[in-house]
Order: sequence, then structure tokens, then C-alpha cells
Amino acid sequence: MSQPNGETFDIVILGAGSGGYAAALRAAELNLSVALIDKSELGGTCLHRGCIPTKALLHAAEIADQTRESEQFGVKADLVGIDMAGVNAYKDGVVSRLYKGLTGLLGHNKNITVVAGEGKLVSKDTVEVAGQRYTGRNIILGTGSYSRSLPGLEVDGKRVLTSEHALKLDRVPASAIVLGGGVIGVEFASVWKSFGADVTIIEALPRLVAAEDEEISKQVERAFRKRKINFKVGKPFEKVENTENGVKVTIAGGETIEAEVLLVAVGRGPVTANLGYEQQGITLDRGFVIVDERLRTGVGNIYAVGDIVPGLQLAHRGFQQGIFVAEEIAGLNPAVIDEAGIPRVTYSDPEVASMGLTEAKAKEKYGADKISSYNYNLGGNGKSQILKTAGFVKLVRVNEGPVVGIHMVGARMGELVGEAQLIYNWEAFPEEVAQLVHAHPTQNEALGEAFLALAGKPLHAHS
Repeated sequence: MSQPNGETFDIVILGAGSGGYAAALRAAELNLSVALIDKSELGGTCLHRGCIPTKALLHAAEIADQTRESEQFGVKADLVGIDMAGVNAYKDGVVSRLYKGLTGLLGHNKNITVVAGEGKLVSKDTVEVAGQRYTGRNIILGTGSYSRSLPGLEVDGKRVLTSEHALKLDRVPASAIVLGGGVIGVEFASVWKSFGADVTIIEALPRLVAAEDEEISKQVERAFRKRKINFKVGKPFEKVENTENGVKVTIAGGETIEAEVLLVAVGRGPVTANLGYEQQGITLDRGFVIVDERLRTGVGNIYAVGDIVPGLQLAHRGFQQGIFVAEEIAGLNPAVIDEAGIPRVTYSDPEVASMGLTEAKAKEKYGADKISSYNYNLGGNGKSQILKTAGFVKLVRVNEGPVVGIHMVGARMGELVGEAQLIYNWEAFPEEVAQLVHAHPTQNEALGEAFLALAGKPLHAHS
């Protein structure tokens, strides 16, 4: 749709990923007129090339493991193999249904004009798409992120892959090297191992999932050793060469590893180049858009949301930022988003879910003598025993004060992060949470038991 002659929108949004479309929907609810511009599909990376398809693969991987290990539950079943065409059809079906719903939600909204095409910021209040200009009293930039690579590492989509390529693979590789032991790396390593591949993770930092609490990293590493997922930490990548059957990777110290494919999972970079941002005076740092706590760029009425803003690159952060900016523009003066109050989940096996500060960060902020922590082992949790999962819930508190960190590892821990984020964001004291009743037998009860113990009245806690 073209902009009617002379019309100025209340908001022009460049990018229809999590941050952009959330801003559009909230603004429309507030009766603001919106032009939502994107060169690709509505929903962005998360829906099409990130969270949703990746988690569909992880669920298929879980089914494979359950089938392979079913006899320990008294159920006899054989895993005949992985039909990647079937797995991909399931994954693509999930994405397609969500995309259809989102397209209807946005396309049928009288306050939203959806514009398909590549947009460029051409003035402080105008975005141009294929010669057509869309002017807004406010502009929101939400152009998302792309899969990074490393200098001298050429991604060809066949032997050297990004996560986008990995999501479209029509086969299970016999062997894979995963370069990067962060969220994306450990999730794909987990999937491929469950599907039957031989997997090695290479990580330059000293531990896997290095952004998490150190004890969480150790538990993930223990679990991966048990699953026979190989990993080499503290080993920076040096080079990759093609071989007759795949790739050979050299890491620090001269050690080489060979595999059929190499997945490059070294993080995601901001999509901000050649979009007119710098020409309009917007400050970029390594490509990221610098904003204040209210997500203003400092240029005109231009805001930025999502992966182009430094910080956690998470869809739910994008949603919240989009909603925040729409409300800010509408004059509702929303509360500033606490970045530490955003839940983080890694959907590997085992899952990792965390809130707030790691123990190290809490000690840095408050002083080591002001912080105490408690680990509740899932060995004491009935439902976790039923599921045959190992792990723990770790709480970090300010002495005589609130809990400032909640860190969980084990099967399905991502489902507990909802209560964890309420506890953190409402600055709850252990004694207050200990009064709440948690259903038995549930894994959610592990959270309750951890707080009972931290409040000084442990029930099923094993010392």
C-alpha cells in the first residue's frame, strides 16, 4: 500500500521483527497511525530463522531421545531413524501457522499500513521505499540482526554454515563442528547429537554458555560429557580448510578437527549498514544504535528497538521495547525496562533458565560479604526424578534483602522462568516466596523448595 498523498503517520517503523511489529500493534491499540515497513516476511528472524524453527528442531530432538531411551521407562520402542524431510515439514508448518496468524493480525488492523520493500532513512522523519516516501511524526528503527562470521572464515552454505543454513539442512550430518559455545551453538549441538551426529563445540572463552553463572556452565559441561558431546573451551579458532569429505578446523595450539560441516555460531551482528542511519546523525558503535534509557537515539523523534540496540538479543526483549516505545510516543510515560529483569533461556538438553545477576556480578555490585547463595539439587524434586533429569536451582540474594539472581539448569527449566522473573522483578525476599504454595509433584516445586531452604526452613533439601 502507498502512503496517501500528504498523509503523515504518527509512527513509521522500519523493520517488522519482534520489536517493530510489537510497536505497531501497541501503537494501533492506542489509536496511532502506523506504517510498518519490511523487505522480508513479517515476524523477522525470530519467527522465520531463529527462535521458533530452532525450538521446533529441539522438540523433534527431544522426541528422538525419548524414543531412543524409552526402555528405561518400561516402554519398548525403536528409533528407526531421523526423517529430515518430515522434521522440516513439521518445523515449517509451525512457522507457517504463526506467520499466517501474524499477517492477519497486522494486515487487518485499520491503523496499520503494511509496506513490503527495502526501506532507507532519508531524513529525520522519512523512510523511502522504492521511490515512495513515508513520513512519520516519530520513527522507530528495528532492523534486526544477522549471523556473524569471523575474519578469514568464508560461509558457503554447504560445508560452512550459519544457523539459517542449518535450519534448512535436508540431512543429518554425520559429524559437525560448532564454532561458538553460546546459546545458538549449544542448542544446535544438542539437536545434532540427538539426531545422531558426532558433534564438537569450539569455544574461545573458558567455558560453555559463558554469560551464565559459572556453576550453570559446569553443569551444562557435565551433561554434555555424559551425552558424549565433545567440546574444547579456551581454544580460539584459527582457520578452516576444505577436505575431500568436509572441513578441517585448526584451533589455538595447532590442534585440528575434521567434520562434515562447520556451523558458525559466534553471535549476531546488527543490520544497520547502508540504511541511512549515520547520514541522519544517529550514533553507531560497532554497528549498534546507541540509545538512552528511553530508547531515543537523540536525533529528532527517532527511536530504536530490538537486536540493533546493545544488550540481550532476545525476541521478548524486542517485544517489550516495542511496546515501551509505542507507549512513550503516546505519552503514557512507561517504566524504564530493567535489562537484568529480562528472562534468559537456552533450550538445549539440559535447559538453562536464568534471571537477574550471576553470583559473580552480584558480588561485584553489592560486595562479596553482602551476598549469599543457595543451590537446590533437583535430586530432591519428585517430578525431576520422574523425568530422569539432573540439575539444580541456584538463588543469589543480598543478605537481609531480596533475591537478585535465579539460575536453573535441567530438563524443562525454561518453563519455570515465568515465576522466577516475577520474584526478581518484584524484589521478593526469600521469606515472602517461602510462604507461597507450590503444587506437588511439579518441577515448579523445586523453586519453592529452594526458597524454603534460603528462608531457613528447608523441607526436601539435601545438604
